[in-house]
Amino acid sequence: MKQKQSIPSPPPQPLPIYNSTYPPPTPDVENIEPLKMSTPDPQTHPPTDIPKRKPVPPPPPPPAPAAFPAIDEDKLEPHPQTAKWPPAKWTQLPRKKNRLILTSIAIAICLLALIIGLAVGLTRHSNRNLPLPTTSGGPYTGDLTYYDPALGSCGITSSNSDLVCAVSHILFDAASTGSNPNANPLCGMKVRVKRGEASVDVTVVDRCTGCAVKDLDVSRGVFKKLADLDLGRVSVDWAWLEEAPVSVR
Repeated sequence: MKQKQSIPSPPPQPLPIYNSTYPPPTPDVENIEPLKMSTPDPQTHPPTDIPKRKPVPPPPPPPAPAAFPAIDEDKLEPHPQTAKWPPAKWTQLPRKKNRLILTSIAIAICLLALIIGLAVGLTRHSNRNLPLPTTSGGPYTGDLTYYDPALGSCGITSSNSDLVCAVSHILFDAASTGSNPNANPLCGMKVRVKRGEASVDVTVVDRCTGCAVKDLDVSRGVFKKLADLDLGRVSVDWAWLEEAPVSVR
């Protein structure tokens, strides 16, 4: 096989070097001819009969918004749902009457709160450290116990929260005027019981068979106002708040 002979490439031509000693050549501007435009030949490019395109007309302006007719509010009919619910009568009253009504309600509420507060205060005061009277009999010293009241000998049904007591059977039987215990003169009488700085007014509703002459048996509510229920039995002083038909000795 024959080897291809490589053809040597011509050596690169050196670029001309221009400097202040050898400036670049200046073109001959005076010998340059102007470029002439050739006119089209009518035979080579005959005119066509295609008409020129007409200009597109501009779009029409948008229509003006329609003016809405004026609405007479007096002629409008009310909505059926709102027509079923007429305004409250008190809102139709003059402002002075509304203020008078609101002021009266506020005064009534204040008076009611004052009355309730006074009643509660008087009730609490009546159960605190009241002296024992001496004009109706007493004071006496005895044991105080508690029980669960129900239908008592006086024919009155009571509960543990009621301020009631049962006197000794000795006193109850001594004051009896007949065979009916409900008619006993001691039934409904008031007794004031005092222990230390606390006192409670109770009503006689029953007969205590296990009590001594000067002992009292009271409800749980009364006992808690004077002592702890865990004590069970304490010593107290008591006196009648009204003239009793019997005397305690």
